[in-house]
Formats: sequence, C-alpha cells, structure tokens
Amino acid sequence: MLAKGQAVIQCMEQLAPKHAAEPDDRIGLQLGTLQKDIKHVMIALDVTEEVVDEAVKTGVDLIIAHHAIIYRPLKGLQTDTPMGKVYEKLIKSDIAVYISHTNLDITEGGMNDWMAEALGIENTVSVQDVHQESLFKLVVFVPKSHHQEVLDAVLNAGAGHLGQYSHCSFNMDGFGTFMPQEGSEPFIGQQGSLERVNEVRLETIVPKGIQKKVVQAMLKAHPYEEAAYDLYPLEQKGRTLGLGRVGELREPVTLKQLAETVKQNLDVPHVRVVGNPDTLLKKAAVIGGSGGKFMHAAMFRGADVLVTGDIDYHTALDAVAAGLCIIDPGHNAEKIMKEKVALWLADQLQAHRYDTLVSASKVNTEPFTFM
Repeated sequence: MLAKGQAVIQCMEQLAPKHAAEPDDRIGLQLGTLQKDIKHVMIALDVTEEVVDEAVKTGVDLIIAHHAIIYRPLKGLQTDTPMGKVYEKLIKSDIAVYISHTNLDITEGGMNDWMAEALGIENTVSVQDVHQESLFKLVVFVPKSHHQEVLDAVLNAGAGHLGQYSHCSFNMDGFGTFMPQEGSEPFIGQQGSLERVNEVRLETIVPKGIQKKVVQAMLKAHPYEEAAYDLYPLEQKGRTLGLGRVGELREPVTLKQLAETVKQNLDVPHVRVVGNPDTLLKKAAVIGGSGGKFMHAAMFRGADVLVTGDIDYHTALDAVAAGLCIIDPGHNAEKIMKEKVALWLADQLQAHRYDTLVSASKVNTEPFTFM
C-alpha cells in the first residue's frame, strides 16, 4: 500500500513539527499537492534544476527539501527564467515540494544534533533558546475492560513524558452515565436506557507537537462510538527548543585537528579557519547554515570554537578580538540531513506498512568551486 502525501508529511512532522520553526520561515508545502499516492519520496538539501532532473528520472512524486524554493513572494511565473524552468518541470512532472527548515534545525534529533554527533560534541544544550514546548493534559474516560488498551495506545504514541521520566499517567476508578439516543450504535447499553458503567479516568501529559497523533491513537483504541475526553492547556512548559548545539568535545583537540574532523565527517573539501591552529579546544558549538550572528551566544555558553557556515569578514575579525575560534565548512555542510532524514522517514513509513520508497538525492548542490 502506498502512502498518501499527507501521511508522509504527518510522519515527517513527527521529526520536525511545524510549530518549532522560526517565525516567517518558509516551510511546508510550497508546490504541488499532497492529495495523491506517493510512490517515491526524495530528500534534498536544495531544489535545483539538476535535483529536479534527478527526481524526474527516478520517478519521484514528492521532494522534501531543507531550503525553500520560494523564499520571497513571486511577482510572476515566467518559464523562461532559471527558477521558472524549475517550477515548470516540477508542475509538468506532478512533483510536490515540501520544505522542512528551521523546524528541522531546532528539533531534538534533527540537523544540529546530527552535526554535533558527527563532530564528537557531547552533553549538548542549545546555543540559543528559541521557545518552550506547550503542554496539554489529556483526560479520557474509558470502560475498565479497555483501560489498559487505551493507556498503552496513548503512551506508545508519545504521551506521558515528564523530564527524564516516560509513561507517566494517573488512573482513577469511577462510574460514568449516559443514555444512547436514537441513531446511536452504543458499545455498551441500549437506546433510551440510562447506563451506569465502571470506568477509569485516565490522565497524561501531551506535548503540542504530537497532540493530534496521541488523540488519534486514543480514539482508535477507545471502544466507544463517542469517546469522552478533554484537553487542557497547561501553564507549565515542556522541553526548551533552540538553535545550534554546544557541549564538550569527546576529548580535547587542537583547532587544526577539529578542522580535519569537520572536513572528513561533514564531507567538505575545504574549511575556512579563524584562530591559531594549535589552540586547544575543549568545548565546541555547531550551527547548521549561516550561524555567524550567534557568535556571542556561543561564547556565552562557554564555547572555545564555533562551527558554522557563511562567516563574513567582520564577524571573523570580531571573533579574533574576542578569542573565539571559528571553523567555516560552508552552508552545504547541511547535506548531512539527506541520508539522515531518508533513513528516519523510511523507517517510519515501513512501520506503518507503506510501500513508499524513500531515497536521498545524490546531486551535489554546492555552488562554489575551490581552486
């Protein structure tokens, strides 16, 4: 069975929920439709003409990319312009394009965690906190005979996390009353007869990002035609989400040694380095993309070095003056996300027994040639 486009995106948004994105970030469906069967999903860093040609050749229906193809409002759509040709190929080939950008950067287990792991950065926290996850209290009333089934369903869907504890819930016995009306098909009782049933009040915590998933799991497991449940917004907050990661290096290394690790593990041919190559580093920060503006935040977190792309001349001078080392592998180092997302999404779709194929684009979209 093939997954519908919306089912693919529901899986993707479990990894990178839309609410985690920075304000005004251009994410989500940018071209095409999700109202179709998806035979083949391709994960890409950028959507260039070469990437689209690859997608057409391999029978792709949906591209999930990190960088938006429509970033500024379009004043027109002329197919004789470079990007106009790209849009035309996508539309004629019925290929949809979905963007997951800062929400993939920020999320736990996303871009910046992958980059930190690749560089041996451990015990990480965000370089700069962005927001805290909203929490809800789910309360549902379940007949005692199906209590364990519904409890397992909501906890397995991701509810019930409090700090370092999982599977947290509260369960209290009681009784519920209801009278099935004409047209109903009650699981218990008969139309027109007041019923009194032994039930369990089940309570648990649900993060906003998985609220829909948890409620769907609960309703699927619940035996009643009309399940009685409530969702209450909570004053307390969940996880703090932020941009970049900073932590201790697995072992102290020199700036030159870390630069070599960056080249090898992020698969880049060259890096630009700010600082004395012999400087000993113990704590490092990494930010995918262009992270120069977070230089002071990285220093505040105690970083000896910042690994990020697109460092400009004046930021480099400021770093020298402040005593912060910088390694710039370029923006294209974010291509680490292609294989990571492809493997994650393929596992999710397989778990749902979908036959949809997921692959990573093999096109190198690095625009610079190093002479």
